[in-house]
Amino acid sequence: MSKTVITSLGNELTSQFDKRFGRAEWFCVFDSETKGSSFIKNDFADSNHGAGTKAAELMVELKADKIISGDFGPKAKELLEKLNIQMVVIQDSTSIQNIVERITI
Repeated sequence: MSKTVITSLGNELTSQFDKRFGRAEWFCVFDSETKGSSFIKNDFADSNHGAGTKAAELMVELKADKIISGDFGPKAKELLEKLNIQMVVIQDSTSIQNIVERITI
């Protein structure tokens, strides 16, 4: 079972991709086995500090294998590497649906 988390500006597949990891508004959790997706509000988006690290810890709870975002801060990147969670950086201004379609090919 593989779960990919995609950073999102909203909580629908039509929402735009958010290029920020720790400060992303939402996380789309896509399950490659069931082809289902769910959205989790990022409660750390407005944190004064540590948003990336807290978001990285959330990825463990979500059992993410891979995260697609535009940028990972140094502390989040270091933690995700230790946790063996793959980070994929893209700079596209696109929808979550478009990214999901690309990873399910």
